[in-house]
Amino acid sequence: MENGAVMVNETSSQNEQVARLGEEMLAWIKALLKTQEIIPNAVQEQMLDSHVRAMAFRSVTGEPLPEVDASLFEEISQDSMRLAEQAVAKFGNLPVEEAWLLSVHFEVAKDND
Repeated sequence: MENGAVMVNETSSQNEQVARLGEEMLAWIKALLKTQEIIPNAVQEQMLDSHVRAMAFRSVTGEPLPEVDASLFEEISQDSMRLAEQAVAKFGNLPVEEAWLLSVHFEVAKDND
C-alpha cells in the first residue's frame, strides 16, 4: 500500500509540475508572439495551448515524440522557425523536432489580419 501512495504522490507532483511549466511557457510564448505582432485567433490559441501543454508533459516526463519528417517543414519561414527554436530552447530539454511542430502554429497565426 505504501508503494501505491508514493506513486500517487509522485504522479500528483508530476502533474503539478507539468501544469506549472505549461502555464509558464504559455505565458512566455504568448509574450514572445506579441512582440512580433503575431496574434493567434481563438481556435489557433486553443491549439497552441494544447500543444504547449503537451510539450510541458514531454519535458517533465521524458516521453519522446513520434518520429517527425523534417521535409514537412521546409516551407516554414525562418522567422517562425527561429521563434519556435527560442521557445523549445527555453524548455531546455526538448528535441529540435518540437520546434518544427511548434513553428507551424506561429506560421499559421502570422497570416491573421
